[in-house]
Amino acid sequence: MSDNAQQPAQQQTPPGTQSEMTPVPDCGEDSYVGHGRLEGRRALVTGADSGIGRAVAIAFAREGADVVLSYLSEDGDAEDTARLVEDAGRKAVLVKGDISQREVCRDLVRRTVDELGGIDVLVNNAAFQMNHDSLEEVDDEEWERTWATNVHAMFWITKDALPHMGEGASIINSSSVNSDMPSPGLAPYAATKAAIANFSASLAQLLGERGIRVNSVAPGPVWTPLIPSTMPEEKVASFGGNTPLGRAGQPRELAPVYVLLASDDGSYVSGARVAVTGGRPVL
Repeated sequence: MSDNAQQPAQQQTPPGTQSEMTPVPDCGEDSYVGHGRLEGRRALVTGADSGIGRAVAIAFAREGADVVLSYLSEDGDAEDTARLVEDAGRKAVLVKGDISQREVCRDLVRRTVDELGGIDVLVNNAAFQMNHDSLEEVDDEEWERTWATNVHAMFWITKDALPHMGEGASIINSSSVNSDMPSPGLAPYAATKAAIANFSASLAQLLGERGIRVNSVAPGPVWTPLIPSTMPEEKVASFGGNTPLGRAGQPRELAPVYVLLASDDGSYVSGARVAVTGGRPVL
């Protein structure tokens, strides 16, 4: 399928499986070439089994980083990602668990430090969303789960990781074009993404004196398992078509931005929200 083609209508149950998507998302498995930008770094990436998280993990490994891969339950996708990290000659550590739970976040950081010895790059990427036509369809449990997964986990993991991060470290949080252009059908998710961008800007100011940079990335419509598992089929088929570039992005198109923000090439970039949106404006 060409880059300009739209994906066919399809549906999965949450959280979705990358290998069952048509087309399978391109996470840079066959295309990303590293240049040593992260040699010897130790990275923790949440939501690393598929989609943007997988693309980031592959890129980080090929740039020279060891990677802890945090994921919810998608064992097959996660194992594939770990193999790709190891094929790059780097250490891959799989940590399964629901980061909407406080103790899971605490254990995730503890495991990362035990396995890697510290944390140089933290990518808070895991997210939950559901699409609804009315607010009445959003029950209290779903609202709380969305905030716990997208925002509380980011706070908990960052707070626990900071004692193990030194000068030159980088924190990258995945926001969204929805942070300032909210889709009404994704109201809870969009609100969390605005909170992520805002929190990242605050944290950059708090941590600047410690030499730790903090940024957020604002993806537009990107073809990941989140889409067919949380959106109705008719919206899946047209997903990304309303961008100026006329298509959904592929995860591999996000990875270089995360590499920049993680590496010394981005040494004076902190407090930014970097848009990767296919032309949709983020101001």
